[in-house]
Amino acid sequence: MTLCFQPQRDADVTLVASTDGETVHYHYGPKDLVTVLFYIFITIILHAVVQEYILDKISKRLHLSKVKHSKFNESGQLVVFHLSSVIWCFYVVVTEGYLTNPRSLWEDYPHVYLPGFSPSLWVTGPLVSSFQVKFFYLCQLAYWLHALPELYFQKVRKEEIPRQLQYICLYLVHVAGAYLLNLSRLGLVLLLLQYSTEFLFHTARLCYFADENNEKLFNAWAAAFGVTRLFILTLAVLAIGFGLARVENQAFDPEKGNFNTLLCR
Repeated sequence: MTLCFQPQRDADVTLVASTDGETVHYHYGPKDLVTVLFYIFITIILHAVVQEYILDKISKRLHLSKVKHSKFNESGQLVVFHLSSVIWCFYVVVTEGYLTNPRSLWEDYPHVYLPGFSPSLWVTGPLVSSFQVKFFYLCQLAYWLHALPELYFQKVRKEEIPRQLQYICLYLVHVAGAYLLNLSRLGLVLLLLQYSTEFLFHTARLCYFADENNEKLFNAWAAAFGVTRLFILTLAVLAIGFGLARVENQAFDPEKGNFNTLLCR
């Protein structure tokens, strides 16, 4: 049962003794596939709950056309997801100290072992960062993978499927890439910026469906979009173009989790 409910200790695990207890550092492994599969089913259930008890009730009052109804459901689900992800991601980034120490995004690469504390500390001591980085990525992968069968369950129009498939696959590639290439720290900050903008956009679209004269949030989104894209570009160039490029250990070594080569960057 614990296989499904928490990130697993695969073969590559480091146990470090400290004054607060035993510190566990997690690495990705085959058991992650089972964990992700379990949370895909959980996400499908949560998706259905949000759809039935929130979105369907609101859409009935708005009397939307089929096209707008489809887009309303899409934005409604993504607002819930992006809001929860922004809050969770911000908490992880702050507690792990990535905002106060930007150099940690590329220093000591490869970041093979993800921080976490032993479950025994739930009772015996403070739980500062239990599984949070690894668990965050597994839940992100579960959400975007669940979005694929939801295209069928939600009876998405054929014209909308290519567009939705495109951004679902892009998110899967970027999230899985950051996780598997041991760029989890940089990926967290970039996702925080990206999800913040996406949350604002889909909130603006929901407000527009409720009142077509309400377009003020789109102006706010346009301004935020430009600012966040500037930050994302700057951070990516700083971390990948300068930070990782100057790290001494530059070699392709999958066994050690090192992908710091010019081609990979």
